[in-house]
Amino acid sequence: MANQVDPRFIAARPVADAASYDAGLRSYMLSVYNYMASGVLLTGLVALFVSSTPALLQMFFAANENGRVGLTGLGWVAMLSPLALVLVMNFGANRLSETAMKGVFWAYAALMGVSMSTVFLTYTGTSIASTFFATSAGFAGLSLYGYTTQRDLSGFGKFMLMGLIGILVAMLANFFFQSSALALGISILGVLLFAGLTVYDTQKIKMMYYQVEGTDFRGKSVVLGALTLYLDFINLFLFLLRFMGDRR
Repeated sequence: MANQVDPRFIAARPVADAASYDAGLRSYMLSVYNYMASGVLLTGLVALFVSSTPALLQMFFAANENGRVGLTGLGWVAMLSPLALVLVMNFGANRLSETAMKGVFWAYAALMGVSMSTVFLTYTGTSIASTFFATSAGFAGLSLYGYTTQRDLSGFGKFMLMGLIGILVAMLANFFFQSSALALGISILGVLLFAGLTVYDTQKIKMMYYQVEGTDFRGKSVVLGALTLYLDFINLFLFLLRFMGDRR
């Protein structure tokens, strides 16, 4: 979304009004970060719980005739449901209540934990922890830049979208080619792309506050903003894990 707020307009407000706006913006962004961080925490706890519970693993994953691990019927439901929930939140935001939006967000984070349980089976706990902290530090710095920069980043939106489509196409192609060189290239581009998206999305969420301030949509906007940053964080973590992760 293009930034539609002229900073000069905000600066031209009376001092008391500007101070109130700044306080409201900080509260709004803090709510977004709190929901995003809580979602990441829930995903991690569910992933750890599923990966350490053999009975749950058998419900979602099963070995095929070739000895490779595949998804059970319930596993496919758990993998595809998050996509459906994202569509519900984005396209049904006007019809859902704020409470329903929050419920869908928590359900999404929990289901993502099921799909990410394989991370704990593939990589060592030490490498997962180190990658998580590296991702957290990088994400914090990138998001801080997106929040504080005076540069208008709205022009990067289409560029980032094209990059995201390009990575999805490359990942689909590599599913058939199984090229290690292509996989490395995808990982590098993925880290760069979601680093850029973290900056861009943070500024976009910040500017969204101007449009939802004082409206009934404010609470829903917080959830949508948290979902956006959650996706940036999780994808940045997964692409970094391909570099930093030690396989079992």
